[in-house]
Amino acid sequence: MNDWFNLLGLPLWVWLFVFPTCLTLGCLLFSAFMARVLRPVWKLLDCVYAVSGIISALFMCLILLIILAQMFARWTGIVFEGSTEYAGYAMAATSFFALSYALGKGSHIRVSIFLNFNAFTAKWLDIFALFVGSMIATFFARYAVKTNFMSGMLNDRTQGQDQVPEALVYILKMFITYPKDWAALWMTYEEKWIFTPMWVPQLSMSIGTILLAICLWDHLYRMAVTGVNSIKEEVLK
Repeated sequence: MNDWFNLLGLPLWVWLFVFPTCLTLGCLLFSAFMARVLRPVWKLLDCVYAVSGIISALFMCLILLIILAQMFARWTGIVFEGSTEYAGYAMAATSFFALSYALGKGSHIRVSIFLNFNAFTAKWLDIFALFVGSMIATFFARYAVKTNFMSGMLNDRTQGQDQVPEALVYILKMFITYPKDWAALWMTYEEKWIFTPMWVPQLSMSIGTILLAICLWDHLYRMAVTGVNSIKEEVLK
């Protein structure tokens, strides 16, 4: 799998790094126009981040349910195979789905000592920090997606005893298959449980890092347009 393959005639790195950087410059130079264009997008993205946070919370609740099921299994002598792996997958999903939501709420660690000099310095240091963070997060997201694809290509399976319904795997495969090929995809379906393909739990890593990269670029654009960092810490009263 080529790291930076062509997409619509342009290398992937142009789409991931060059175009977002040009959009940042556009936000700095034409802030009033870009504010009108991007404001509906910001509202939509805020909803996406909130949904991601809710999904993270649901996976956290799932961890609790798995732990309770483990306790019940021990008391009754029932074998709960793969419970440790399921809890690990839920923990990973909790962490990755929370990334973008936590960023918007100011829950990530930030070192702000250099932002206290004056307003001008604070603004441009914040923009620089967001830009560097966006580039790094985009790089990580690209290779998280590559890891997903490589796991699928190598048919990488769990080393534990956890299994998933084969139907779940086929449903997920439908999202990366053309609708005209769905019938052929389901022709090979067998109603059974299979050892977990690693690309299934790794989906949370890909989705979470993609959302984090989008969130960082998003907050960079907001600051370039408004001059104010939209990442605010929640104040508990």
